[in-house]
Amino acid sequence: MQVTETLAEGLKRELKVVVPAKDMEAQLNEKLADAKGKMRINGFRPGKVPISHIKKVYGRSMMAQMVNEMIQEKPNSILSERGEKAATQPEISMTEDEKEAEEILTCAADFEFTMAYEVIPDFTVADMSSFKVVREVVDVPAEEVEEQVLRVAENSRSYEPKKGKAAEGDKVTVDYLGKVDGEPFEGGADQDAELVIGSNRFIPGFEEQLVGAKAGDEKVIKVTFPEDYQAAHLAGKEATFDITVKAVAAPGDLEINDEVAKSLGLESADKLREIVKSQIESQYGQVTRQKLKRQILDQLDEAHKFDSPSKLVDAEFENIWRQINQELTDNGKTFEDEDTTEEAAREEYRKLAERRVRLGLVLSKIGEDAGVQVSDEELQRSLFEQVRKFPGQEQEIYEYFQKTPGAVASLRAPIFEEKTIDHMMTVIDVTDKAVSKEELMADDEAEAAEEKPKPKKKAPAKKKAAKKDAAAE
Repeated sequence: MQVTETLAEGLKRELKVVVPAKDMEAQLNEKLADAKGKMRINGFRPGKVPISHIKKVYGRSMMAQMVNEMIQEKPNSILSERGEKAATQPEISMTEDEKEAEEILTCAADFEFTMAYEVIPDFTVADMSSFKVVREVVDVPAEEVEEQVLRVAENSRSYEPKKGKAAEGDKVTVDYLGKVDGEPFEGGADQDAELVIGSNRFIPGFEEQLVGAKAGDEKVIKVTFPEDYQAAHLAGKEATFDITVKAVAAPGDLEINDEVAKSLGLESADKLREIVKSQIESQYGQVTRQKLKRQILDQLDEAHKFDSPSKLVDAEFENIWRQINQELTDNGKTFEDEDTTEEAAREEYRKLAERRVRLGLVLSKIGEDAGVQVSDEELQRSLFEQVRKFPGQEQEIYEYFQKTPGAVASLRAPIFEEKTIDHMMTVIDVTDKAVSKEELMADDEAEAAEEKPKPKKKAPAKKKAAKKDAAAE
């Protein structure tokens, strides 16, 4: 086999591979000889079928199989011999001329094919001992724990039937039918819906209009959906709701005691406070982790400047671009609505794609050099978390990961990345800094700059979710 490099520009490589016809024929003869002892053909005793007859009947199909095996196996061995790693699966090209193909299959011509690929760039990982990061830590105040405990207990608060008019804090049970332009809309109806006035769970203005209502009352409530409402076809629309009030109940006393804790399946109020505090610390810890990770990735990005394989960047960009356009469509927005243009957005997201690919390569090398491993148990836990997100579709999700190439790798990548970050933190200079929750949750300017001009999918939620920089996704 002869391998000739025909292109070496930047990260791009192209090789011409020639397997001489005589070598192909020799391999074919070996396969024919091996088949002779196993072949069963009418008219011939076992093991006595002439090789010439086997070649006449099966030679062409066996050669076709050999060609397929070569283009599947040879690229990897060639890359290994050259000491290269391809960024993506090499593109294989071979003759499409029927006459030339026939000559190859009959061992009358050399078998030739080309390999086109991009190599993983060779780079040296920066000395991370010079990196300095600040880990912002929040000491959860007792008042916040108590406030959250009250919210938890609120869900188990008892309500007693009430005669007379509903007031702020009362729970009303209603049937309702929503209409836009006089026509009912999907998702706008419910029966025996329970609503605590003042909970702000419904559309702004809805709950306030129930104040003063009594059991048995029928009324029409008028509201306007918010401009940023999650259902784009309802955003900004005026609507009416036909309401039938079925019951009014007044709230009982809200006390945090062992009885309340036991109603939640816990042994004591102290245990309830302990769990709530742990949950709050976990929430803040996730934000702390993401901001710490952001600092690390920014310094890695600054310390490593090299060209990334264009096909990896293209794939990452297409993934980002597809998400952006889907978000715009879901929200009924355009790039102009986001104070940008499609051209400017493409440029920004191309830069983001390049950053992600480059950081992914750097993190991969750091993790490999450090011997970071992802265990089967960790993959199983990750798969279980994915399955939990789709109740009722568990079997389909399992089958997807079993049958879809690369699906398991998509579970492995974020675990590998996080474990690599953990390893880096043993080398990096990390300084803890006590901050308030307001300081911790403040927008990260570096993140905002990188994400701009990404349109945000708006929803009624009051709090912003913590973002993450998916370097290797």
